[in-house]
Amino acid sequence: MAQEDLMSTAEDVADQFLRVTKQYLPHLARLCLISTFLEDGIRMWFQWSEQRDYIEATWSCGYFLATCFVLLNLLGQLGGCVLILSRNFVQYACFGLFGIIALQTVAYSILWDLKFLMRNLALGGGLLLLLAESRSEGKSMFAGVPSMGESSPKQYMQLGGRVLLVLMFMTLLHFDSSFFSILQNMVGTALIVLVAVGFKTKLAALTLVVWLLAINVYFNAFWTVPAYKPMHDFLKYDFFQTTSVIGGLLLVVALGPGGVSMDEKKKEW
Repeated sequence: MAQEDLMSTAEDVADQFLRVTKQYLPHLARLCLISTFLEDGIRMWFQWSEQRDYIEATWSCGYFLATCFVLLNLLGQLGGCVLILSRNFVQYACFGLFGIIALQTVAYSILWDLKFLMRNLALGGGLLLLLAESRSEGKSMFAGVPSMGESSPKQYMQLGGRVLLVLMFMTLLHFDSSFFSILQNMVGTALIVLVAVGFKTKLAALTLVVWLLAINVYFNAFWTVPAYKPMHDFLKYDFFQTTSVIGGLLLVVALGPGGVSMDEKKKEW
């Protein structure tokens, strides 16, 4: 009984928070979600020579193609971010950023690094949620295809986005025997599973946002490390990647879990 009261109180607090922030939450979610692309696009400008030389040396593709790669990354990411934030051609911007993720996965050999691959897939999950948010039911690319009950491409995008966000969480697990790490892993895993299956989704996602935010600021404080040290870039990368996943979770909070979720199925029961 006490557990039910506690859960009920937590849901009331979450609902009250959502009512107050309803107008601002989607904008904050989009900004957080695209922060990785924004930071990477700006980095392409400031590290133009280093990025070009790296691609030229790694792929032996010549000066011109390496320059084109860096330029495409810069314009593709910054252009996509501007379109998403201004709410113009959001679907095209999302597809463009999907392309950038795929291109970088191959160019930087991320395909063979499981941790970075999962983070890129999680970024894709966030974009999928953004795409679902921007699509109206009447303008689906699957228009004319018979639908299955209440399900729709938008709802399956929301499901796919939620599941892909799980991958990001898996990269944050600590595999040591300390009590705090075990507790972190157990609580975090329980929350991310709830988000994935769509049960108590908004409360679980909101709790996970607070938890990831605290971890991000504490463990990835790149501003405390001098810019000339390699650790600065590593921490900055981790910080913005985690911020993007926080944006994806905020979109889950703002949008709800969608039709393919336990929360929606419970209403039918």
